[in-house]
Amino acid sequence: MENTPIHEWNFPGIPDGFSLHIKRHDMTGSSLSGNKVGKIEFLLADAISKGCKHVITCGGVPSNHCRALALACRQVGLIPHLFLTMTSEEMGCRGNVLLDRLSGADIYLMPPDSDDERDVHPKMESLAERIMIEKGEKSCLVPKGGSNLIGFFGSMAIYDELSKQGALDRFDDVVVASGSSGSATGICVANYLAGSPLRVHGVLVRHDPEFAHHHVNSTLRQLGVEDVRSEDIFSIIDNYQGEGYSISKQEELDFILEVSSTTGVLLDPTYTAKAAWGVLQEMKHNPGRFQGRRVLFIHTGGMFGLFDGRMDDMLVRHGELTNKVRICSKDEQLPNP
Repeated sequence: MENTPIHEWNFPGIPDGFSLHIKRHDMTGSSLSGNKVGKIEFLLADAISKGCKHVITCGGVPSNHCRALALACRQVGLIPHLFLTMTSEEMGCRGNVLLDRLSGADIYLMPPDSDDERDVHPKMESLAERIMIEKGEKSCLVPKGGSNLIGFFGSMAIYDELSKQGALDRFDDVVVASGSSGSATGICVANYLAGSPLRVHGVLVRHDPEFAHHHVNSTLRQLGVEDVRSEDIFSIIDNYQGEGYSISKQEELDFILEVSSTTGVLLDPTYTAKAAWGVLQEMKHNPGRFQGRRVLFIHTGGMFGLFDGRMDDMLVRHGELTNKVRICSKDEQLPNP
């Protein structure tokens, strides 16, 4: 679903002088919703062109990338395999995991302290070798978030949409959640190559600034761009990861509820809520971070994260805005509103 809409986003607390708009990249299409779809178009085209039957990837249990890739694989006749790093003792069948399971993906659970390079990637390579030996079928290995050079071109497509929609002239700053840093890399590198005056910010929801800058710099060098560094073209907003990846503080959950009940926009607790919360706090307490006052937030999707159970208790608290459930008798008048 190309050219996802851009509209004004007036959620409570935006300081005077700032205008905030949102690009609804959560509307890229049903179960594949979010920023991962652009990457997947390139990644699966590569897998098919190489004659692969299997696609092996990795991420945390709440991973949007793993969910979208697994379902997309089934749509084009490929077999998905997911290495998921545990974030709690119980994986369950909720949130993105529900869709992972519905896709019929083979799921391999890794301990919480697993390192991608040291622990996960060797397991992925071992599985690919086993599949080749036992079935004679090739596998395509995709890194976390689909964040490699092939997936990069899918992230650049977001910037292409921004250009077509006139966003380069309408805004001063663009903000996106940054986990594996793939989408942020595509946007900031495309912004640099286009010579645009926009400033691109990534709100970290995982990893640290060193990781994010390394990913951007590595991509620049692979593209043959030697005259610029990530530190010159990519503004990193840190300090809003809260308790850690996919762990929510109460104020973050309250923020999700406030935004949804006042603007109708759904944020997920792992990625977009932390990023939008970070943008609001920076506007209030560090406005000089922004190049101007016209800010565009790119909603990268992740709605299925709302269904992992962490919001349940909040929504039924006594007196809560979301607990307006009343019993109606067939014969009596309606209760007071």
